[in-house]
Amino acid sequence: MNDKQASGDSENEDPSKKIGRRGFIVTLGFGVAASALLRKLPGKSTEGTQKPSLEKISLNSTTTSTSLPDVSTSLSNEEMRDEIETVFETVISGGRVIDPDSGFDEIANIGINGDSIRLISDTPLNGNSEIDATGLVVAPGFIDVLSYPTNGYGEWYKIADGVTANLCMHGIDNPMEKFLENTKSHNPPVNYGGAVDHYQHRKILGVGIQRTTENQRRNLLELAERDLEAGAIGIHQQPEYTVDLQKSEIIDHGHLATKYNVPLCLHLRHSYDKAFGSQEDAINEALEVAKETGCSIHIEHLNSTGGTGRMREAIDQIQKARDEGLSITACIYPYTFWATYGGSARFDNFQEKFDISFGDLQEVGKPDRMTEETFSIARSENKLIAAYAMDEEDITEALSSPWVLIGSDSILEKPHNNHPRSAGCFSRLLSNYVREQKVLSLSDALAKITILPARLLEQSSSSMRLRGRIQPGAVADITMFDPKNISDRADASNPAQESIGIVNVMVSGQLARSNNKNNNVQSGVPILRDIL
Repeated sequence: MNDKQASGDSENEDPSKKIGRRGFIVTLGFGVAASALLRKLPGKSTEGTQKPSLEKISLNSTTTSTSLPDVSTSLSNEEMRDEIETVFETVISGGRVIDPDSGFDEIANIGINGDSIRLISDTPLNGNSEIDATGLVVAPGFIDVLSYPTNGYGEWYKIADGVTANLCMHGIDNPMEKFLENTKSHNPPVNYGGAVDHYQHRKILGVGIQRTTENQRRNLLELAERDLEAGAIGIHQQPEYTVDLQKSEIIDHGHLATKYNVPLCLHLRHSYDKAFGSQEDAINEALEVAKETGCSIHIEHLNSTGGTGRMREAIDQIQKARDEGLSITACIYPYTFWATYGGSARFDNFQEKFDISFGDLQEVGKPDRMTEETFSIARSENKLIAAYAMDEEDITEALSSPWVLIGSDSILEKPHNNHPRSAGCFSRLLSNYVREQKVLSLSDALAKITILPARLLEQSSSSMRLRGRIQPGAVADITMFDPKNISDRADASNPAQESIGIVNVMVSGQLARSNNKNNNVQSGVPILRDIL
């Protein structure tokens, strides 16, 4: 925790008091004076922090981050005057602009033309339309690095939670071409993309969760490669649910991930630390794949797979591997309960696995905890069941690690048989863990949901090099929220509740949400692997 935060000084400081100290202009980042100038501008002090600031840390051990090009070109006074006097299509005025990539944090105005940020200035700007962001934080649009495919419904709750990119790194549930076709038919308000769904390919081959033959393994690789060639931005495998999945099959896909420069996203084999299999074993399997194949590994929802009750040990184990040069990241969701469908093998022997009872379970959408009888019924009907099996300390421990991102692991469905993180994941992070508990600074929390997810994927997708940033030349995916009032409202009893405090959301320069209400604006575009 930041010492200044603890004293209530830093995050509550009124940035408007800093206006007038100097004039600045940042213009045409893709060609002129981009993030280099941003970095020269003074922002909030980081003195007194007890941990490194996230924006100063490379996401992967073996790679450096990619930002918009730094250009040393200087503009003449006349050129600067011309830029300031430009009439932009849209101006966002008077907001606290935070760019975690550069560390920029100032009251500023943003000029937008088309789908791109063109100018950031403390000088008033002219626009055909103006968004008054006074009192709001203006941040890069939130990137949900672990969601599920849009359905024409749930993505609007994402918009209300500040999300501008809904990335299905938990698997696209269809061949890539079909996924893109289905998603486009929804005309989603969010950007979209996803990872090869290994389990879906198993179903196509009629394998299910069983052990594969050598020929089937070859066929699975062919299907995965086909999806990568169609633009998939990762590969997803789930050893815990695919119970007979062999490590050799994971290694096969790790080599493929290396070939296409995409992350291998893993739901770890064990979610417990019992005789059935240990946390250390599950993490070691992932690390061994990274070591043998050279691929980047992203561990999905670490707080419910491999970290339950022993997060410090999990973090230390992964950090040691990173120190040795392996490219390993993870994500969590900011909740102390996980949820999955009752028919899942995860509920086999759940009492012994997780040290919980029927009273620690709740069918999502219902108010009461479960009994043995109600659990039996819900499981037979394959209902979504929440398990209160995690410690708050697991969440705060994981959040302190600079390579741990945030992913919702869900999207709301119409029957509302879903986890509340479908609607409240990101606002919960910013309200509970920034404003209330002060576990993270605002900038560090924003890094986990903007620039760090962008860095995870930008090596294979140039589209992501233009997102997760508030910089000239970046795509105008922007979330504006009230830091004093932002909060999640969704809970296990009623997950279909919009967050509050997300005032405006811009996707590709168009307002999908304005004045606390969603608009009928559907400007989302596909996020694809670069096809060479």
